[in-house]
Amino acid sequence: MAVRVSSIGHFLERETLVYRRLWHGTVFSAFVGPALFLVAMGKGLGGYVGANPALGGVDYLDFVAPGILCASVMQMAGADGLWPVMGRIQWDKQYVGVVTSPITPAELAVGFLTWESVRALLVAVAFLLVASAVGGLASPFAVLAAPVCMLLAVAMSGPLAAWSSSRTSDRSFAIIFRLGIIPLFLFSGTFFPVTQLPGWAQPLAQLSPLYHAVELARAATTGHARDAVAIVGHVLVLCGVALGGAVAAQRAFTRRLSS
Repeated sequence: MAVRVSSIGHFLERETLVYRRLWHGTVFSAFVGPALFLVAMGKGLGGYVGANPALGGVDYLDFVAPGILCASVMQMAGADGLWPVMGRIQWDKQYVGVVTSPITPAELAVGFLTWESVRALLVAVAFLLVASAVGGLASPFAVLAAPVCMLLAVAMSGPLAAWSSSRTSDRSFAIIFRLGIIPLFLFSGTFFPVTQLPGWAQPLAQLSPLYHAVELARAATTGHARDAVAIVGHVLVLCGVALGGAVAAQRAFTRRLSS
């Protein structure tokens, strides 16, 4: 499916104009909430945990900061891929109007995912500034956590947008959040190493794109990236899920909006 850069640019321009008017409503969920969570978990709980050997020899604040960052991006992208996508197709017909222009459904899908990656970048930059201010970044390579978050946003929102664009009801969305996204938030290495899980649960946790994003972001923010093979593996898995989600979203948007 051919995608024109100019069409993506027009879509991003529109989303930017809307965001300039509505960004106030996202400040708490995207920036303030995660920052407060970081201080509470990293400084509060971290004062009791300290540099536990199970954490790879780093302070708990350093350990948990990249986990909270990636988990925040995952929840944002997951929510955006569900209700807003279906709403703009099924309820207010916004996307139906978009595809009456020269923008094709496939280009609309790519534009949506590109915008999600931009939002993830904004969240990551703001979070990293806060984490740096409270001493939660131990390496100058922490800036590499930002592109990791961009990949994670596409990996999460792509498959969910493919699903939601084919729905006429949001009844399944709450189930996806409760049985899918929230367990990923808790058991993908965000707050403790997945090696602390039961043996049978560890391979399940490692199937999560969040797990791979957290491992990459943690390697960047702590500077502990000794296993190059593992780093390459995390990158390949995250890129594969993001690419697969993007293709699925393009096909789903084309089926729904071309009919």
